[in-house]
Amino acid sequence: MTPQKHIAKASFIDYLKTWPLFLLPQHFLSSLIHRFMRIKQTGFKNLQINQFITLFNVNMSEAKKQNSADFIDFNHFFTRALKPEARIDHSQENELCCPVDGAISELGDIKDEQLIQAKGHYFSVHDLLGGDTQLAKTFYNGKFATIYLSPRDYHRIHMPIKGELTQMIHVPGDLFGVNKASVKTIPNLFARNERVISLFKTSVGTMAMIQVGAIFVSSIETIWHGVVTPPRSKKIQNWQYKDQVALHKAQEMGRFNMGSTVILLFTENSIEWNAELYAEKPVQMGQLLATISHS
Repeated sequence: MTPQKHIAKASFIDYLKTWPLFLLPQHFLSSLIHRFMRIKQTGFKNLQINQFITLFNVNMSEAKKQNSADFIDFNHFFTRALKPEARIDHSQENELCCPVDGAISELGDIKDEQLIQAKGHYFSVHDLLGGDTQLAKTFYNGKFATIYLSPRDYHRIHMPIKGELTQMIHVPGDLFGVNKASVKTIPNLFARNERVISLFKTSVGTMAMIQVGAIFVSSIETIWHGVVTPPRSKKIQNWQYKDQVALHKAQEMGRFNMGSTVILLFTENSIEWNAELYAEKPVQMGQLLATISHS
């Protein structure tokens, strides 16, 4: 069963919130944030961390390190590890687990090559995958899920299923915000923003995990490559992997240095989404995301 509930259409207030994003120097601001998050002066970084915890009501009881003094800078706090028992894979062998903490933005079927961004807004797999027509065809009529990570969420990304890494693509682009207002008002948002695409060979076919950047996402990294961006290239970069980099289900595969969005793509007749999931529903890493299709 494919969920039908979608994010509501944009309001006038949503447009007021997003139009300034077209005027801001997005990459310059992100480079400043990148430096700001790595200031190691004790008093300053402790103040940053403590204010952030209060402002966003961050649950530090789940974290391995719980005192601001234990983090060398704000970025290490933001990408903090959790206690092993805080996130457990609750899915069964024939199921996929949720890769992140966050909220469902949209999920469902890819209609030919079209994904829904929000009610009334669609974008293409071709554009999302950096214009690679052959790769895009892999996911025609498949399944997709878009999950938004808010600033207060856990920002490490895990594998929903065991996979063997085959390719990674860095697509340069804009850095618009990816909150509800932006998703509802900015056309082709996820195909316009900078992103890192990781492709895996899995038991259900090819899977794409796409880390989408945003205005204050100062860095995207994977466990096999390290930091992919910055520095920011003006051209699409492509890495092929033949060393059989295998990652187990629920294993960490990457992280955001500041919050953003993960998009999952699966091939046709490969999986069925958990019917209890729908747009705007909160999710947590390790919960049931989908079941393997037997059709």
